[in-house]
Amino acid sequence: MIRRLWPLVAAAVALGVDAYVLAGVLPSIADSLATTVAAVGLGVTAFTAAYALAGPLLSGTLIRGSTAGALLIALGVFNLGNLVTALSPGLEVFLASRVVAGAGAGVLTAVATATAAAMAADGERGRAMAMVTFGLSTGTVAGVPIGMLIGDRLNWRWTMGLVVAVGLLGMAALAARVRTIPPLPAPCGPAFAVLRSSRSLVGIAAAFLLGAASLGLYTYLLPMAEARGLRDWGFALVWAWGIGGVAGSALVGRALDAFGPRALLIALPAVLLGAFAAFWAFTAPAVWLAAAALWGAAGWASVPTLQQALTGDRPEEAMPIVAFQMAAMYLGSAAGAAAGSSLLAHGADPRELLAWALLPASLALLLTGWIGTVALRARGGVTDPACEATGPSQPPKGPLLSP
Repeated sequence: MIRRLWPLVAAAVALGVDAYVLAGVLPSIADSLATTVAAVGLGVTAFTAAYALAGPLLSGTLIRGSTAGALLIALGVFNLGNLVTALSPGLEVFLASRVVAGAGAGVLTAVATATAAAMAADGERGRAMAMVTFGLSTGTVAGVPIGMLIGDRLNWRWTMGLVVAVGLLGMAALAARVRTIPPLPAPCGPAFAVLRSSRSLVGIAAAFLLGAASLGLYTYLLPMAEARGLRDWGFALVWAWGIGGVAGSALVGRALDAFGPRALLIALPAVLLGAFAAFWAFTAPAVWLAAAALWGAAGWASVPTLQQALTGDRPEEAMPIVAFQMAAMYLGSAAGAAAGSSLLAHGADPRELLAWALLPASLALLLTGWIGTVALRARGGVTDPACEATGPSQPPKGPLLSP
């Protein structure tokens, strides 16, 4: 199965690099484009907003031709946006290119994850969906430091060239395997119809909160370490978080296939809370390294766990549900980073960010716990009534909300 999925994983690696690499080269971009870091930082907002809108709104339309065609178009748009970013002569073109790249990334994430699940046998869906998350985490962990190193030694345009190169590799791999990519079922109505399910709504909200708590707080890992007298351990902590993330996303698939998502929906947010508490209570480097690894593992492993919980019994809706979930996660990451920046600007100590992060993490635990203990038990293996009662082209009917 893994050999069939590696083109999708290669594409996900490019997405993982692109989603965060700009944060490490913002000053260089600002100098090159003769503008401010704050103005260039709007590129992250533009990418995230386009990602959040394009995935749910466009992915269903694109797969009506063919799944392989949708993947190639999305990856082509993503690569084009990044190429224009690398060649941008000024701020306006730079920001527009981030919108284009974000739109391609949003569609690509949704279609690739749903395709991976469709290519797997019933007992391997967890591993298949986790492989896409593994690509995202690997791109973030390995690609971002490499991209920053390239930007430091050469310049930021070569950093974006790295993203384009990885994206082109993924595109070539997809083109070579186009005959092995199965067609995805046509959406059973508008993408927003999946929001009629209370389980989907709660899962999307949980994804937003987990993104805010985990990825949002990660932005300030180095300032938090410095505030606790661990400045010299900053690089090791970043890598501990990253290695934990890659390991968590690589290993969680087997657990999902063997035991299902119910227990993990409670265990993973609880581990995240425990890691934050360890950061707060201790200053020993060994404790921080272990907590950082657990933080990364729990944060990234929660992505395919939620996907399996929300789509396991409704594969025909996997694509729009994953699109909304991933959009919520990246929006949560942006919101968490913005909240942390605002708190620091108003005089908060970096250590206080841990206490603030406990709030969204605790709320996420409540929501994922509800999904695991109530919604999944209630639903069993029944298909979503919005799809069951309608054909692919009819408007959804039935109750306003269903589990």
